[in-house]
Amino acid sequence: MELSEIHSRLANTAMIYCIVMAVWGLWRFFRGQGLSGGYFGALVIAEILLVIQGILGLILWFGVSTIRPGFVHWIYGVALVLGAPIVYVYTKGRQDRPEMLLYSVAFIIMIALVLRAMVTAAA
Repeated sequence: MELSEIHSRLANTAMIYCIVMAVWGLWRFFRGQGLSGGYFGALVIAEILLVIQGILGLILWFGVSTIRPGFVHWIYGVALVLGAPIVYVYTKGRQDRPEMLLYSVAFIIMIALVLRAMVTAAA
């Protein structure tokens, strides 16, 4: 399996993971709950997944692949990696119900960013 195919399949994984995180977060919010240890752990896994995706993208860009997606693809990738940490900094690490909604909305935005990154990569 080529590295570009791994990068592509990892994008699909990131999309599904972001959908799960958004739905899970909204479920917790509407049930009146804040962040749990399980949700926070899943946030960390999401961040690791996105960082690995970014590292693979860098490897493809600087060496292996002859395909060069545009600058916008890079913007989407950076925004994805920074999404959850920005919410964490903004909320100052609080784990109450309002913060649950912020994380859920962030993951909904991240779903759109993954889709846009996939579209710009294909163009």
